[in-house]
Amino acid sequence: MASEDGAAVAGEAAHDPDYPERLREFMRTGWRETAREAARVPEAERYAARRAALSAAFTGQTLVIPTGPEKVRANDVSYQFRPGSDFVWLTGERDPDSVLILRPAGAGHDATLYIRPRSPKDTDEFFRDRVNGELWIGRRATLAEKSAELGIGSAPLAELPRALAGCAPATTRVLRGLDPVVDRAVRRYDEPGGEAGARDRELARTLSELKLVKDGWEIAQLRAAVDATVLGFEDAARVLPADRPISERRFEGAFTARARHDGNDVGYGSIVAGGSHATILHWTRNDGMVGPGDLLLADMGVEGHHYYTADVTRTLPVSGRFTAAQRRIYELVLAAQQAGLDAVKPGLKWEDLALTVNRVLAEGLAGLGLLPCSVDEALDQQSAVYRRWTLHGFGHLLGIDVHDCVNARQERYRKGTIEEGFVFTVEPGLYFQPEDELVPAELRGVGIRIEDDVWCTAEGAVNLSAGLPRDPGQVESWLAVQRAAGPRLPG
Repeated sequence: MASEDGAAVAGEAAHDPDYPERLREFMRTGWRETAREAARVPEAERYAARRAALSAAFTGQTLVIPTGPEKVRANDVSYQFRPGSDFVWLTGERDPDSVLILRPAGAGHDATLYIRPRSPKDTDEFFRDRVNGELWIGRRATLAEKSAELGIGSAPLAELPRALAGCAPATTRVLRGLDPVVDRAVRRYDEPGGEAGARDRELARTLSELKLVKDGWEIAQLRAAVDATVLGFEDAARVLPADRPISERRFEGAFTARARHDGNDVGYGSIVAGGSHATILHWTRNDGMVGPGDLLLADMGVEGHHYYTADVTRTLPVSGRFTAAQRRIYELVLAAQQAGLDAVKPGLKWEDLALTVNRVLAEGLAGLGLLPCSVDEALDQQSAVYRRWTLHGFGHLLGIDVHDCVNARQERYRKGTIEEGFVFTVEPGLYFQPEDELVPAELRGVGIRIEDDVWCTAEGAVNLSAGLPRDPGQVESWLAVQRAAGPRLPG
């Protein structure tokens, strides 16, 4: 939109009313400045220690870590903003467009956080800019307030282009793919004879590997997220009738209310899959109906206030009782998961944990008469035919991302060993597609997954999500208790 004199005004849309000069003059007067407490957040020293660890890995290098912009949902409407995981892990800053730059200084780095400061009342931005104006989105911190809160030097976002222009490509590494403005501003530098983009990928890899081992504070954040998730599953189960169909989205909505109340949001798109939808691994449309006789596979997790997320799956018999066929498959999946939980210990190879879980599944499939070969042949990496009915891996690392540390080297992750302090999921599943003619008719359309969040300690696995029952009889009893209690609102 343009002002009366024809000049473009940032943050205005075509449907906004005009601002005549008399209104603008009136809006500029009569405002009282409000004080804002700028106390240091308790986590500030933790963020500083993380930046120091990253600094030590890249002596003499300039490091640029953006959080990313808001993303358009429709026209001039954005999705709710969620900060970049690596960025917020290093800073605690939550606003969009912000960028952290670590510049070499002595044996370490000086950190500067580039942010958009509050919209002051000496310009019209505070009442005209619907994207950044204070009367539209609320008061932001001043640079001094932000520095006091997070314990990091800050600078206005308007100075970022000049700062990026001063970054020498040969000595700068950028966390790419988050902010196109930053990506364009700093030319990628490839070492002569090296692989394209290797220097920047090393920054992403180092950040992932710094996050592999969770400390006590992080475990507490994950526990809180899991505890809220348990309550969310209870809330959702309480709206699930045993005697009539219900929409998958009604179940999802009950959980989402808990996630928004007790945490930041859901940690990922909830999967609420009734009946044969449970055989679709990432069924997030949740636009079907689920009713008596069906199984309901719910894969859901609350993301906490510091962005650590739970990731839990339960498969529930809607009528209240598993049928004999459903129970047989459920117990097979549960046995595979329990074998994995029992095996967890520091030093265990990821591949050996996967083999432990998958062997139980393969043996169960052989017992059902489904394998076209022996169990050992099915498990051979050159065969893997058992995966027709499992498809996905046994689990993944968990933390500030639902699929955490994805840029870690294979030798530290999938080809490496589990270390004390790792948190990950164990989530075997079996999925018999409705069209699969190799499967007995009574099993077609049955999908079952059981997923828990596991913390590896010196003594072995601690199941953080043990508050939700897994045993089939206990699941039936739990479901009956929730239904008897009736719906509740979070609070």
